[in-house]
Amino acid sequence: QVQLAESGGGWVQAGGSLRLSCAKSGRTFNTYTMGWFRQAPGKEREFVMAINWSSGVIYDTNSVKGRFTITKDNAKNTVYLQMNSLKPEDTAIYYCAAFTGGNVYDTKSYGFWGQGTQVTVSS
Repeated sequence: QVQLAESGGGWVQAGGSLRLSCAKSGRTFNTYTMGWFRQAPGKEREFVMAINWSSGVIYDTNSVKGRFTITKDNAKNTVYLQMNSLKPEDTAIYYCAAFTGGNVYDTKSYGFWGQGTQVTVSS
């Protein structure tokens, strides 16, 4: 089994920054791709960014390109999401997840999820 724990969410004004962390434990999964998703009230969970733990290949979306950065720390078994120039539309619960096969942009391709951390951006 894999355990994921997010932290770092909070409230910030538009234009501000936050850094989310996702600490992984349990079964070794260096070959996993780790992803960040978000879900706003009344909306479906959507892909934000992902990083391949072995190769470092990064996947992103146009909505966060140039504003968000995903990185990893192998020694700490932690993946980070640095969010800059935040907008009110970035408000959501952010989830960390471990990819288990399929389309890296699809929630169904992730078999392990954290509990989520709330990010609120005020205008």
